[in-house]
Amino acid sequence: MKSIEEKRAEFRKLHESGCFALPNPWDIGTAKYLQHHGFKAIATTSAGFAFSRGLSDGAVKRDDMLAHIKELVEATDIPVNADFENGYADDPNWVAENARLCADTGVAGLSIEDATDRKESRLYDLNLAVERIHAVREALHDTGVLLVGRAEGFLVGKENIDQVIKRLVAYSEAGADCLYAPGFKERDHIKAIIECVAPKPSNILIGGPIGLTMKDAASLGARRVSVGGAFARAAWGGFIGSAKELMEKGTFDELANAAPYNELQKLFSP
Repeated sequence: MKSIEEKRAEFRKLHESGCFALPNPWDIGTAKYLQHHGFKAIATTSAGFAFSRGLSDGAVKRDDMLAHIKELVEATDIPVNADFENGYADDPNWVAENARLCADTGVAGLSIEDATDRKESRLYDLNLAVERIHAVREALHDTGVLLVGRAEGFLVGKENIDQVIKRLVAYSEAGADCLYAPGFKERDHIKAIIECVAPKPSNILIGGPIGLTMKDAASLGARRVSVGGAFARAAWGGFIGSAKELMEKGTFDELANAAPYNELQKLFSP
């Protein structure tokens, strides 16, 4: 197994040039499969994990999320980026302390959002949001962990692109290594976001068939592309379709796309 330091160095190198896919598993099995399939890094998904626990996104407690992040880090030999929501605190000092706990799990990167929660989707005042990013940067300065500053305003319908760009620039200046503003689908918007913080790397979210490919993302200047909870929702889609068909029709046609038992058995055998 690679050391934590090696994985963190690898992760930073991935952000130096090109564009890489950063898919989001939600448990040990899906994380192992993504490594097996050749992905160079993975990222946790707060939504995917929450749904697997029968909870809504944002309802997972800090310690449970830390345990989940740690198990994915230990189950794989590739870098893991943690979706660390809002850092599980409002106060910059507490966010910094929680970020240190997250770093202790062995992650190669972690993201901090500027939305206060996943229910009301309120945004932190810009000055406080910047102070939070700066505090986390200070807490992580000697760890090698890559800090991602996330601007949630457009995703939650609170801010326009100009306001989001203002936040991203401020987070970059406060010490974020990578910038991320989920929710944008238009090429011009995505390009503007990427260019506003260049040469620092940007993450874009493609959580469905929005007309963009990895090649498109690279041409726009993105360094990495994540899918958020989309893979988990795709799995839930297959499960829900099969369950409804069985209950409503008594048939099993939806199971035609199920993964072969032998393939999974072979993959997970010691």
